[in-house]
Amino acid sequence: MAFSVAFGLVGCQPPAPPVASGPPQFVVGQGYQARGEWLYPQNFSAYDKTGLSEVIIDGHPPFTTDNEVYDPDAIAAASPVLQLPSIATVTNLENGYSMDVRVNDRGPDNPGRIIAVTPKVASLLGFPQDGVTEVEVTLKPQETSEVDAALGQGPKMTAAPVASITEQSLGPPGQGGPAAVQTIGGGQDDDASAPDPVTLSGQVTAYPPSPGPLFVQIPGFGRPRDADATLDALAGLPTTVVPTSGGSRVLYAIRIGPYDDVASADAALQECLQRGVTDPEIIVR
Repeated sequence: MAFSVAFGLVGCQPPAPPVASGPPQFVVGQGYQARGEWLYPQNFSAYDKTGLSEVIIDGHPPFTTDNEVYDPDAIAAASPVLQLPSIATVTNLENGYSMDVRVNDRGPDNPGRIIAVTPKVASLLGFPQDGVTEVEVTLKPQETSEVDAALGQGPKMTAAPVASITEQSLGPPGQGGPAAVQTIGGGQDDDASAPDPVTLSGQVTAYPPSPGPLFVQIPGFGRPRDADATLDALAGLPTTVVPTSGGSRVLYAIRIGPYDDVASADAALQECLQRGVTDPEIIVR
């Protein structure tokens, strides 16, 4: 499958990838502005978000943000906020295909996208040609800790392995493990000698699809009435205030929508930014 993607990393961008002068590095980085929105990378202990994806385009610099060689055939991805490198599960909610990837780059710079993957990952997960699809991104804390602890050994990003597809009998991601799994082909790593403590198998697991309508969400209000000023700024848009998980406490978010297509959700997000509302994000519900 060929991906001739029409978007690029233009305008305000995350810091440029370094010129490699040593082994990969652990990177969090400062906050940065991307197309009118500030993004703040963190060293997450937990991260589970739904949203929209992109595919990393041709012409990427030779090195990723954490100082690895960029390879379009690697099982790798870019996140605007996750610590680098980290291991995360990316699930295509529209077809249920799911796999673990190495997040080693910063991006995309589009505030309406939560991840950009290599063309190889996009092909394995069945992304459409423009790369934009509904996804869930879940950090794997244990595997991430193992990778970060071994950085002094100079881990290398290996080429993408031959993938396998696994049929899954039970629920979508985030709703419990499988009752039975049928493997339809063996995953195999192309570079078993790489010193990285976490070896990605390239295996793709097929869950039942779980697409949903798109919403623009402004998170993080401590009380429903704290959202009133922002609601006034969004007058005329289809808004609701909903409780969300804020770790140890309940927070309240403003949701705008639902929207049945990406273009409408993107337009609503841009409307938020134009009205001076900060931190809008596109989610799948």
